[in-house]
Amino acid sequence: MATRTWVSGVGDDVNPCSRTAPCKTFAGAISKTAAGGEISVLDPGGFGAVTITKGMTIDGSEGSGFASILASGTNGITINAGANDVVTIRNVSINGAGTGLTGIRIFAAAAVFIENCEIFGFRGGTTGDAGRAIRDARTAGGQLFVAGCTLRNNSQNGIVIQPSSGSVRISATIDNCWIQSCGFSGVTAESGCLVTISNSILTGHAGFGIAVQQTAGTTEVNIENCVIAHNGTGILSQAGLPTTRVSNSTIVNNGNGIQIASGTVFSYVNNRIAGNTSGNAPSPGQTIPLR
Repeated sequence: MATRTWVSGVGDDVNPCSRTAPCKTFAGAISKTAAGGEISVLDPGGFGAVTITKGMTIDGSEGSGFASILASGTNGITINAGANDVVTIRNVSINGAGTGLTGIRIFAAAAVFIENCEIFGFRGGTTGDAGRAIRDARTAGGQLFVAGCTLRNNSQNGIVIQPSSGSVRISATIDNCWIQSCGFSGVTAESGCLVTISNSILTGHAGFGIAVQQTAGTTEVNIENCVIAHNGTGILSQAGLPTTRVSNSTIVNNGNGIQIASGTVFSYVNNRIAGNTSGNAPSPGQTIPLR
């Protein structure tokens, strides 16, 4: 197996996936790529849904034209790698075409990096994983990094971080993302995960910009330098006693700015929370001075 393999819109999966004889699909290149290796894209094209079972990188090679996956009626990328594996998905457009289930499903890996991707149109259902751009449900915990991505027009969520139980922790960092127009929420953090969302815009969600829940474990969410606007509710805190900290962020023009069913939302004094129909304040007495 090669450390680097190649795919092309005019390739063939019977090829060795070399630069001069590329494969046609990501699935065809997987078996010919060594663990820790990389699949690169020679030219724009649709390279098919894929399941990743080992540490590796898929790079859509933006310089030669964005790679895409058309996942109508199915899932785009499923990650079920080893406990010590690192998986990177970069420069890939994943289109659910209105009937797709989930853009990226994560079941096992030590760390997953999702960089400069577009994931949209996953509207093929509302149960299980369906209707989500990214769902991380690892049973053994791990790290998730999402940077520079646009996640939009999915029937349920942009990102769901949902460890299998509160006894494991998924640590997620979401930076410089646009998460738009999903049916339930932009980001949902559940069951003992630790999430930091920074430099991002969460807008147009029928339910919540960010939903924080703690049915098990200890859930913590840090929100830094974000715009949360034009949602049914900007931030929801519920189920158990989750902790949310908001700094240098703008929460405006939501039906409800901050809704606290349970748990605590801490606000530093540099936030701008105004123009919401209701919920224009954090938890009572929980404004924190800068220090």
